[in-house]
Amino acid sequence: MADKITITLKCFAFLAQYLPEGARGNTVQLELASGTTIGQLLQELTIDPEMVELVILNNGFVDGEARQNQMLKAQDTLALWPEVAGG
Repeated sequence: MADKITITLKCFAFLAQYLPEGARGNTVQLELASGTTIGQLLQELTIDPEMVELVILNNGFVDGEARQNQMLKAQDTLALWPEVAGG
């Protein structure tokens, strides 16, 4: 049996619709297999990576290339934002 970790996931704007059941507002606590990457989590939640403009992991920016392979750790907070249109 794989070790499990718990993270906090926050999805903003329309990305909040991809949060699993049990979310409060735009935030949910998730139990994941140890070693899960941001890319794997997006795939599990059926979020197209092209829809995610900004990724913040524990208050630090994660650029596009690193997102796929960045492993999540216990107690991490991951925040996802779509591209914001405006003018």
